[in-house]
Amino acid sequence: MAASEIHYSLPLPSFTKPVKLLIVVAPYYKDITDNLVAGARTKAALVGAEVEVLEVPGALEVPTAIGLAERLAEFDGYVALGCIIRGETTHYDTVCNDSSRGLMMLGLSGACIGNGILTVENRDQAVVRADPAGQDKGGGAAAAALHLIAISRKWAGQTKGIGFRA
Repeated sequence: MAASEIHYSLPLPSFTKPVKLLIVVAPYYKDITDNLVAGARTKAALVGAEVEVLEVPGALEVPTAIGLAERLAEFDGYVALGCIIRGETTHYDTVCNDSSRGLMMLGLSGACIGNGILTVENRDQAVVRADPAGQDKGGGAAAAALHLIAISRKWAGQTKGIGFRA
C-alpha cells in the first residue's frame, strides 16, 4: 500500500529572486481541493514564494487557464490542482487523460508546472492524498513547480548557438 511506503523528496530549492506562483484549482470536490491548496500554499511559503489562487470550473479547464496565464500574465510557475474520482462512465478517462495531456504539452513548451490533479478510484483515496498532514499531494505539486522554476532560472539566457562548428 502506497501510504506505508517511504519516498525520497528532493530538498526545496532556494531562490535569490522572488518567485510568483499561480495555483489553478478546479474545486469540484471543495473539501479535498481546499486541502490540496493548503498544502501547496505551505510548501510555497517555505521558499517565500508569492501565491495567487485561481478557481476554474473543472479539471479540463486547468490547462487552458495555465496556458492563458503563461501567455498573458507574469508568473514563474504554476500548480495544477483538482480531483477526479472514477464514476460509472468513461468520462473519468477523458478528463484524466486530457487534463494531464494539456499540462504535459504546456510543460514541454517551457511552462513550469506541478501537476497535483488527483486521479483516484474513490473519495477515501482522495482524502488521504490531499491531506497536508498525509500524502500532501498539493505540497508535492508546488515543490515540483518550484524545482522546475529553479532549473529554468539556472539555464535562462543560455543558448546552444546555431550553425556548424568548425
